Amino acid sequence: MLRATLKSLLARKLRLVLSGLAVVLGVMFVSGAFVLTDTLGRTFDAIFADAYEGIDVNVAAKPKIALSEMEGEQTPPPFPAATVEKVRAVPGVAEATGVIAADGARLIGSNGKAVASFGPPQLGENWTGESDLIRLREGRGPNADGEIVINKGLATAGKVAVGDRVGVLTPLGPKQEFTIVGIFGYSGGRDSIGGANEIMFTTPVAQRLMLGEAGTVNSVSVKAADGVSAESLRDAVATAVGDAYEVKTGKQLSDEAAAGFKEALSFFNRILLGFAAVALLVGTFLILNTFSIIVAQRTRELALMRAIGAGRRQIVSSVVLEAVAVGLIASVLGLAAGIGIGALLAWAFGNLAGGLTLAGLGVPASAVISAFAVGIVITVVAALLPALRASRIPPIAAMQDVATPDRPLTKITVAGGLVTAVGAVLLFLGLGGNAGDNTLVTILGGVLFAFIGVALLTPLISRPVVNLLGTIFAWSVPGKLGRLNSGRNPRRTAITAAALMVGIALVTGVTVILDSAKSSISGLAQDSIKAELVISGVQSGPRPPTFDPAVLEKVAAIPGVRLVDGEYGDMAVVGGERTWVAASSEVGALRQIFGATPTAGDIDRLAPDEMLVSSDVAKNRGLSVGSTVPVQLARGDGRTYTVSGIYTASQLTNPVVLPPQAARDFAIPQPIQGFIQLAPGTRVADVQPQVEALLADSPEVSVADRDAFIEQQASQLDGLLTMIQILLALAIVIAVLGIVNTLALSVLERTRELGLLRAIGLRRAQTMRMITVEAVVISVFGALLGVVVGAGLGAAVVEALKDEGITDLILPWSQMGVFLGLAAIVGVVAAVLPAIRAARINVLGAIAHD
Repeated sequence: MLRATLKSLLARKLRLVLSGLAVVLGVMFVSGAFVLTDTLGRTFDAIFADAYEGIDVNVAAKPKIALSEMEGEQTPPPFPAATVEKVRAVPGVAEATGVIAADGARLIGSNGKAVASFGPPQLGENWTGESDLIRLREGRGPNADGEIVINKGLATAGKVAVGDRVGVLTPLGPKQEFTIVGIFGYSGGRDSIGGANEIMFTTPVAQRLMLGEAGTVNSVSVKAADGVSAESLRDAVATAVGDAYEVKTGKQLSDEAAAGFKEALSFFNRILLGFAAVALLVGTFLILNTFSIIVAQRTRELALMRAIGAGRRQIVSSVVLEAVAVGLIASVLGLAAGIGIGALLAWAFGNLAGGLTLAGLGVPASAVISAFAVGIVITVVAALLPALRASRIPPIAAMQDVATPDRPLTKITVAGGLVTAVGAVLLFLGLGGNAGDNTLVTILGGVLFAFIGVALLTPLISRPVVNLLGTIFAWSVPGKLGRLNSGRNPRRTAITAAALMVGIALVTGVTVILDSAKSSISGLAQDSIKAELVISGVQSGPRPPTFDPAVLEKVAAIPGVRLVDGEYGDMAVVGGERTWVAASSEVGALRQIFGATPTAGDIDRLAPDEMLVSSDVAKNRGLSVGSTVPVQLARGDGRTYTVSGIYTASQLTNPVVLPPQAARDFAIPQPIQGFIQLAPGTRVADVQPQVEALLADSPEVSVADRDAFIEQQASQLDGLLTMIQILLALAIVIAVLGIVNTLALSVLERTRELGLLRAIGLRRAQTMRMITVEAVVISVFGALLGVVVGAGLGAAVVEALKDEGITDLILPWSQMGVFLGLAAIVGVVAAVLPAIRAARINVLGAIAHD
């Protein structure tokens, strides 16, 4: 039986290739995700080890507000430089150096624009001299306040050199001019560490521009004396400086930094695995259909095996063994492709991050195990039902010219209805917020069950819908035959169409959600923002673009300007809970520009010790006018504020508003956005150029009218939609392979029938048109299902998100029409090879085919 199975498998190499392609692509995505995360993980292990090279112990003040890796760069707060002397006096310390290092120093390149960073920090530091890690390549260190040195990676990106006069933006002040007096690199010939841009000032300038306090540092780098271990020195230093400081070894810092990055990387890995799961779900439909056709084609062969003594278990084993062989080969090929894709994505990430030096490509055990587990298991599970069907073939079938009869659709329809109902219940629980901490899992489970349920129900509707679609081509004999062929086997047509349905439905659903979100955000902004001009920039790194607060006063002096508001924002601990807080340079803008209405107290003014809260915050925390709330900001000591006003909040207003004086203690004490309200009769075109001139020293931001600003903010969702469409394109490619596979195997199955049609006068061109019509009808049917299901799921999500501000339901009719049009083109393309094969059939040989 084993020999017979292997010979049958090798005798049908085309079938083997077609049935394994879907598994190859799915496994490629899974293994590629693990290869990518392993490569990047080891890369950043090495980067952080290098960054803390030569540091035995590090001393830093405990942060006021703890940030996760996803929330931005954690900057230790400043502390008195006198602490350096205290550390230096600890027995066992060979050297202690006060270090200033904070994110937010941006160089203005030769093109007049700030050098952007897409992830790595932009550090402003104090120059402490050369070390084992840092070596000057050109020039010297800074000696005067107007001098800086930069790393080679930043010099290359900004196209600047030693002697150039450049502008530098910092978190605590306006743009300032400096002369580059040196360019440095790192051990091993590297131009940067992890793609970070580094600008080093003299210590007094770094204190003023990066920490905002003279006579302070924000870490102490310690080297141990000979014979003293890092761990024992850490404990001694910790005892000397007290509980207000965090004292860690260099290895601890390296491990923690790498762990934080890997936490963010694991989120990206889960996204890739989610898309891989979609691809494998589509591939399962393809494999199921393939083996169903294979069993139908081998009816007489399997019946002969039964007639000569093969038992049902042996028949099942034969089909499953074939599935294992297909899965094994596909897993090997998919793993190889995944390694290549993982390497390509890692290379792309390295270039995007500014020329990151990657660790050697590695293949972790997780990639290998997942490749073979997924590839083999998916293939075997998909082949199991056809295998059981094969075992029920009676031996008498070997003596007859049998065809696989259509079976009643009752059982599959009932099963489809039940599975769809389970999916609907899970979606209702998840989208309705009734799933607790398992909301995401519940929603994903609901989507999965909904897709499977619709796929099971598809055979019930396939014949009438396919016949209806086929009438478009029924004006010719090939068209009529193609229509009849596409509807002759509802199960086969349904499974083939369901594979395409999943990809189209997900793309359509995501498009509905994001288009609805864009429309809702735009509408809300149009109604809520009563400002004709907005100052803002596009965030490309962990910190948003900012501008000099002095610009606000100058804008207010422009004739025709009625009101100017600068918005600051930061994460704070409010009443023991982490909360996003804001500060406005003009408190009255909350009502006059953002349309907030007071429900208690006065919201038009704030004393330095007062705060405003939204009605939601007041209700959830039991606050009222006169309540006192402790607040800890990123800088300075904690303060207690008194609630002086409560307001109704929209999606565009902040939950907590502090007085403008509080912005000094924000992590970024500069305005992130500015809103300009004009006096009646003043033209935007008259004021906008004057504001642009005032922003000449803030190249990261620009001023735009309200409509352009809203369009800019909403368009950020377009990038997300494009990324999702690209990732889901793999599922659609697999679905197209499914159509090709079904048609190719169907042509093999109908060899004799095609020969008879050719014998009675059907020409080659007509044969090709017949196969093409069949492909187009199946493809359009799948796309139509996907559009309907995707629009339904998208509408359900939008309905559930009404309380979150997504109030508009937008159905992308034009894109759905494009999907249907592309489906027709896909059908034509998918039919090319099967149609050519059908047209080349030898008529006499086909008639004699058994």
